[in-house]
Amino acid sequence: VAGAFSGATLVPSLLLAARATVSVCAAVARHAKAPVSEFQAPSGVRNFQEMTLGYTSDIAKNNLGESLYRPWVPFVTTIFLFIFGSNWSGALVPWKFLELPEGELAAPTNNINTTVALSLLTSVAYFGGGLARKGLGYFARYVKPTPILLPINILEDFTKPLSLSFRLFGNVLADELTVAVLTFLVPFVVPLPIMALGLFAGSIQALIFATLASAYIAEALE
Repeated sequence: VAGAFSGATLVPSLLLAARATVSVCAAVARHAKAPVSEFQAPSGVRNFQEMTLGYTSDIAKNNLGESLYRPWVPFVTTIFLFIFGSNWSGALVPWKFLELPEGELAAPTNNINTTVALSLLTSVAYFGGGLARKGLGYFARYVKPTPILLPINILEDFTKPLSLSFRLFGNVLADELTVAVLTFLVPFVVPLPIMALGLFAGSIQALIFATLASAYIAEALE
């Protein structure tokens, strides 16, 4: 568990997950560029791309509204796909059994440094969006509906990234530890249902993170 709070597990697995995510997205984008007849329904890779983009666009649209969501679709899609890929890599691959000369491998979201970085990136996004839309008038939200709530409103901006990061980190860490222990005790059979549950939980965590990020951005823009 201590490795989850250090940089030992971070760089190799983070680079692997980031590279895999970029490679898959690039391959999908290349195949999706193939010309399609105006009267032909999309299929194969193009259908997968449209389904994924439609799903993440709906996340942004449901939180930001029709008039504001489009500029934020790339951010929400990137966050969702990276967390989704990282969580699935942790659920499918028994990283902890792949030994390194120093440190250990794990899903990137199994490291608190990664989840904090994603949370801070979300904070920068909604602060930047609020300032770009409202200018210095953005800070008036801290004294609404009454100046008495100023400390609470400021504290809320610190608790948002904390809750995002520790929720994601805790769920992924617990799932990986459960799979590792069961694989060590009863290989091949018993861990399979837990791995399937980990895939489902990893998908839900990606959805929750992307949804909360969209909601925080919407709150800053309203």
